[in-house]
Amino acid sequence: MNFLQGQVSSDTRRLAEKVSLLSSYSNPQGRVLALIYLLPHSTGVAAILPREILLPTLQRMRKFILRSKVQIEDAGDSLKVAGVHGDQALRGAGLPVPQEANGYLEQDGIGVARVNHDRNRFWVIGAAVKLSDAMGADAIEAGAASGGDHWRLADIQAGLPQVYAVTSEAFVAQMLNLDLLDGISFSKGCYTGQEIIARTQNLGRIKRRLFRLQLPAGSWSVGQALHLADGRQGRLTEVIDSGGRIDALAVLSIDATGNELPAALPVAATELPLPYSLSQDV
Repeated sequence: MNFLQGQVSSDTRRLAEKVSLLSSYSNPQGRVLALIYLLPHSTGVAAILPREILLPTLQRMRKFILRSKVQIEDAGDSLKVAGVHGDQALRGAGLPVPQEANGYLEQDGIGVARVNHDRNRFWVIGAAVKLSDAMGADAIEAGAASGGDHWRLADIQAGLPQVYAVTSEAFVAQMLNLDLLDGISFSKGCYTGQEIIARTQNLGRIKRRLFRLQLPAGSWSVGQALHLADGRQGRLTEVIDSGGRIDALAVLSIDATGNELPAALPVAATELPLPYSLSQDV
């Protein structure tokens, strides 16, 4: 935990309280390399992030180990993750159900974490055999839900950001609303990128935020530039076509000025409400 304390934006000492943490891992310029869910599993701190950025994240972190007694490895062969909607499947398997907003409970090596700011979803993590025994073989396939369309759509509806290879190093943590999602500790001390993140917060220079949108039919992709009809500009961070309805999250300028992105054709997007407030900035 001490090593991670100097690497990520959340206060990793809180893992001892049996909670899960949403954290950003940033470069020295404060740009987010990866968003990571940290879980206090009995085998060590488990980190959940998209597989496409796993290797570069591992390689970068390992450069800072130096003399720390820390081992960082891809645990994909030893641990499996399932994304579960609702608590019925957990109760049916006899697994504990955390009640706190980001609570974590573990039973016989199977950890259950309530997804931060989404009380209806859970991460379930453990050895593949144990997950299969507890929840059935389908639980292993359900692990795809943590990167599948249903899970990603739920992230969009909850206003929970994600960073992929194409958007890695594109945003400062506050642009992804991490300060509103308990993803940044402003009292923990130094970590990589902390100076820029703290300065952004203290000087009130948060000029871009994460917004939830419904887009018109078309071909859309993560990282794509957007120019809305109201003049705001930005980039898509998540987009899902669910039966012809295009739901998305995008980092957009709060107003129509001061954006350096190249011009694009205006998009008649509909802004949808987030389950948390942006009123302190907008």
